[in-house]
Amino acid sequence: MMTVDLSPLWISLKTAGLATIATFFTGIAAAYWMLDYRGRWKSFIEGIFVSPLILPPTVVGFLLLLLFGRNGPIGQFTSQFNFTVVFTWYAAVITATVVAFPLMYKTTLGAFEQVDSSLLQVAQTLGVSRGRIFWRILVPLSIPGILAGTMLAFARALGEFGATLMLAGNIPGQTQTIPMAIYFAVEAGAMNEAWLWVMTILAVSLSGIIAVNLWQKQYERRIQNNFGIIEAHEPINGREHRSTTSQLIPVIRPQLSHPQSGLLVDIEKQLANFTLNTSFTAHQETLGVLGGSGSGKSMTLRCIAGVETPTKGRIVLNGKALFDSDKQINLPSHQRKVSLVFQNYALFPHMSVIENIAFGLHHLPKPLRLQQVNQQLALVQLQGLGDRYPHQLSGGQQQRVALARALAIEPEVLLLDEPFSALDTYLRAQLERQLLETLSGYSGVALFVTHNLEEAYRVCEKLMVMSGGRAIAYDSKHRIFEHPQTLRVAQLTGCKNFSRATGVGPNAIEALDWGVILQVTAAIPDGLTDVGIRAHQISIMSDPDAGLNNVFPCWLASTSETPHRMTLFLKLNTKPTNPQDYHMQAEVFKEKWQAIKEYPFPWYIRFDPLRLMLMVS
Repeated sequence: MMTVDLSPLWISLKTAGLATIATFFTGIAAAYWMLDYRGRWKSFIEGIFVSPLILPPTVVGFLLLLLFGRNGPIGQFTSQFNFTVVFTWYAAVITATVVAFPLMYKTTLGAFEQVDSSLLQVAQTLGVSRGRIFWRILVPLSIPGILAGTMLAFARALGEFGATLMLAGNIPGQTQTIPMAIYFAVEAGAMNEAWLWVMTILAVSLSGIIAVNLWQKQYERRIQNNFGIIEAHEPINGREHRSTTSQLIPVIRPQLSHPQSGLLVDIEKQLANFTLNTSFTAHQETLGVLGGSGSGKSMTLRCIAGVETPTKGRIVLNGKALFDSDKQINLPSHQRKVSLVFQNYALFPHMSVIENIAFGLHHLPKPLRLQQVNQQLALVQLQGLGDRYPHQLSGGQQQRVALARALAIEPEVLLLDEPFSALDTYLRAQLERQLLETLSGYSGVALFVTHNLEEAYRVCEKLMVMSGGRAIAYDSKHRIFEHPQTLRVAQLTGCKNFSRATGVGPNAIEALDWGVILQVTAAIPDGLTDVGIRAHQISIMSDPDAGLNNVFPCWLASTSETPHRMTLFLKLNTKPTNPQDYHMQAEVFKEKWQAIKEYPFPWYIRFDPLRLMLMVS
């Protein structure tokens, strides 16, 4: 029976453990220092820190021997105290620390550089010391990278051989680590012993790496649960006590009228704190997807493009299944004939405009490829800019390059994810007109995601409104804006004035929050819960007109000014007690405001029965 001396295991664990502790603190300190260091010696210092990673271990051991040897500066110093480092287990710890340091340093520095610099800058403006920012902001946000560096440093220290052999030697029971035990066992022909140590070091290293990977997955899952984007539901004035949970209209599962043409989407995707469950169809048209942040708009586009995979459901384009969970079909993105324009345009920074546009045309001969690129440049009016790089373009030019690149591959579906969100108002208006011209000649399906109401109205003929991961309205833009069926749809389309409502007659309702009886022309729906009216559809007059209905006295609580309009916060029937004591908002042009502000109180407000929106739960 083979008797095994286990001292190499304990010596290896002891030296690797102490070396890891040393590299943990020195690596983090060095990474933090180099994060902000901009001196002329930066490259040289970086080279010194990383050199143990690229130099042969024997060279590292030789240099350490020169330092710690009898004639070396550190060796001469320690000899004064009758102490020597060479050929002791301290030497094994030193060599393990030196060779493991670069891994800890580079991994930690990479983790620090991934932290959004604006977070550190805003922390500085809050009067907090650099030390507190380091411990409370930088380190917590870098934990996965720091932990990965620690594990890599431990594994490197555990496996160190060449430098350790030169500085610490191979003294059984004192400096012999597992790598040395393997080497000398093989040299002596003791293959069973060598195999034992090989399996031991593999088990220790792999178990540590697996443990770190499992922890990182758990950490990422916890972060997603805590910091996922949740759709906001703004409170309604005077209704803090009432829930504003999205009202959902049951959505009929979609069917294409012509199965061989158009886009059908019927998918569900489960996320940590959000469920996307949307169904719709689109034909050769531009369909606007409207909704608040976190409602599932962009996720829907990413699922169609194939960069995200739904949990279940199906996506069919022109009769071809792109995704079908029942049939286990999930075509990769490059086979879907779908182009996605991201919010930040995602241009390749190392490629010129021509190379960006031509990137998806690699299958074409060069003459045809250049012809297609020139056509796209002309389409987006960027002739003469083909040799420029993205950083040499304005935001509007970058947006047009991204659009040209997406259209160059002649996609059957064009997905536009808030393409104007990063542009100023003037440039947005220009590019919006150009996009309309471009889309007028596009023969496929276009999905235009936005949360800008006016933008959606101008660009699209049909709209789908999303909330809570569901499509809660799907109709022409005129019906969506003029006759929203639910409170949430009205909110998302810009309506600001709501009141709980109940029917009190065949053509009359009581607006409970406003304290008035309103005459209506539309049929009162079953299950009526709310009435609303848009701010610009409210009429204000100085005296009541006996020939008009729905006229009530009101007082001004406060005003809000924009360059061209005034928003008036009004209270019905009684004077307001403070600027926040109001029932509704009315919007008027400034020219009209000049006359209205001269009216004596009370003013009189009229709700046009044709403009009242009757909504159900």
